[in-house]
Amino acid sequence: MDDAEATWQSWLSGLAPSKRAAAASLRTQFEALGAADAPDWARSEIDENLPQMARFMLLRSLWRGAIDGWAGPGALEQVAAARRLLDAGADRGDLVLLARAIAYEAVFATVDELDCGGDVNVSGVVVGWVVMESGEDGSPTGRLLSGLHEDLLTTDPSGRDGADLWR
Repeated sequence: MDDAEATWQSWLSGLAPSKRAAAASLRTQFEALGAADAPDWARSEIDENLPQMARFMLLRSLWRGAIDGWAGPGALEQVAAARRLLDAGADRGDLVLLARAIAYEAVFATVDELDCGGDVNVSGVVVGWVVMESGEDGSPTGRLLSGLHEDLLTTDPSGRDGADLWR
């Protein structure tokens, strides 16, 4: 048993049985989803009562759809400008990389704005927003999904933390 697993087991053994079961289940779910640091995500959710599974699922979904979706067959060809570039001999791989990098930047800017909770450039306006976890029935749990921009790179399904976007 390595140090990380020993630390996990030690932490787990100190929990009440109901929390121990919840933690083990969360870790298993995170691992099944491919989370690199599954024990850390699970432990944070249990210890800090943070909706880490919801955060992970949202960010992973954004990667798969908005960012990596550009690599799919026909995705570029649906954009007239990209189709013209391809017809002119542009490298499809480079265009996919460009589209994914731009999509990443757009997703990052969006989740960063959501994390702010309001437009910091406007004064005197008393409205804002929050992103909140919901239960299976869609009703809010009251647990906020905050700091989304902090974990966007770490939820890259490829495990590369987005490093390929800037090659």
